[in-house]
Amino acid sequence: MKKPSTNPRSNVRRKTREELNQEGRDRKREKKHRGHASGSRANGGSAASGSGKGKPQKDPRVGSKKPIPLGVTDTPVNKQHKPKSEKPMLSPQAELEMLETDERLDALLERLEEGETLSAEDQTWVNAKLDRIDELMQTLGLSYDDDEEEEEGKEDMMRLLKGGN
Repeated sequence: MKKPSTNPRSNVRRKTREELNQEGRDRKREKKHRGHASGSRANGGSAASGSGKGKPQKDPRVGSKKPIPLGVTDTPVNKQHKPKSEKPMLSPQAELEMLETDERLDALLERLEEGETLSAEDQTWVNAKLDRIDELMQTLGLSYDDDEEEEEGKEDMMRLLKGGN
């Protein structure tokens, strides 16, 4: 006896065009998400590190790893470094004594008294130091000895004008 043959195709239902389109879209969506995750090159691959389990992995990025704040922050990022002054702050009296005993200033003033001409740099330095001495003497209330001589000179001039001695 012969068995009735069953055709495998006869039992399979044919898919509609909409079902085929939907399956195609699903396949395309799955293909789209293949490959490495975004940023995997910069962050380093965790799957590639199979041999060095005991060591911490070296960062593959080149350059400084210090985090840089992006955007506006409340605290100032750049710290202003105050330049350290070359000489400590002295009292006006101590600074005046230091300037009066300065060997370079004395030597340059002696050269000026002898009639030598100084270089422009030396002359500006001398002028700055003499101006500073004047300021310090004014703040301390000191006066030059030359002031007394000028007053005596005025008295002598008055005597000469009056026809005295």
